[in-house]
Amino acid sequence: MDVLTHGLLGAACAQTAAPAGEVRWAAGIGFGAAVLADADALIGGAGDPLLVVEYHRHFTHALVFVPVGALCAALLFWPLLRRRLPFRRVYLYALFGYALAGVLDACTSYGTHLWWPFSSARVAWNLISIVDPLFTAILAAAVVAGLLRTSSRPACLGLVAAGLYLFAGAAQQQRAETLAGRLAAARGHDARAVAVKPTIGNLILWRSTYVAGGRVYADGVRPGLLGPAREYAGESAALFDPARDLPWAPPGSRARRDAERFAVLSEGNLARHPRRPELVGDARYAMLPTDIAPLWGIVLDPADPDAPAAFVTERTLSEGMRERFVRMLLGRSAEESVAPP
Repeated sequence: MDVLTHGLLGAACAQTAAPAGEVRWAAGIGFGAAVLADADALIGGAGDPLLVVEYHRHFTHALVFVPVGALCAALLFWPLLRRRLPFRRVYLYALFGYALAGVLDACTSYGTHLWWPFSSARVAWNLISIVDPLFTAILAAAVVAGLLRTSSRPACLGLVAAGLYLFAGAAQQQRAETLAGRLAAARGHDARAVAVKPTIGNLILWRSTYVAGGRVYADGVRPGLLGPAREYAGESAALFDPARDLPWAPPGSRARRDAERFAVLSEGNLARHPRRPELVGDARYAMLPTDIAPLWGIVLDPADPDAPAAFVTERTLSEGMRERFVRMLLGRSAEESVAPP
């Protein structure tokens, strides 16, 4: 989830543990503690661009790390607050603020090492987009109301409302999976690795991906909230196989190892960018739900099999793409005009 939403959730959680006189301090500590969980994004180096991808949402997001992360946050805040709060109170608010950082990220689609070190599996419940203004607004309203009223009650109500929003996401997800299965069946595909994810900023339009016959398929599905249910058939691409598609990279070379590492991170959903064949990306994510062009990927150098892969992002959004997105969001044909008749 985005940093602001992380911080607001931490602030709201910490406010629920605070008496009236400490609500504002609790909010600040909880906000900072929640944001601290994303410190794993600093892990990496120029010599290994994939390291930051591997450690994003890693051990700092694990449930077992919560007491340690809270302690780190409390130690950072303690020199500033030791004249106002005892350390045990600072730690309590940091603990409440840090507690749900990993859980919130697990509600999105990238995948979080929630069960580390007991499991290396990435947890991704796909209930909400990594940026959702309505969800953020719910938390912001709760935190601000708590600060103005110096009361924990608004935070409690806000957390309930945020939980209900996530339940709505789960319901939409079930409907989206039904539509995605219908599209795959209509093509006669025995689909595997099926995943549906909400598109940016909403629970109305979802992206569906699945693998069949050595190809990955991307479609848009609109499960019928605030308008008609609709399916939008999208693009497909051949799955990229490092062992097959890198004849210039011998086994054990850096290029082959990096390609295989990225294949694990993308859960096997690798495909070449349709307009940039040198870019091999994670086909689960794209700017439009129906597009196969990946949001990010790696570029390998055929002239140097032992050079590290370059990690690149591709986030170009043209005016035409924005219009297509809005049409699908409104439940219209992907080609018709957005303007009213």
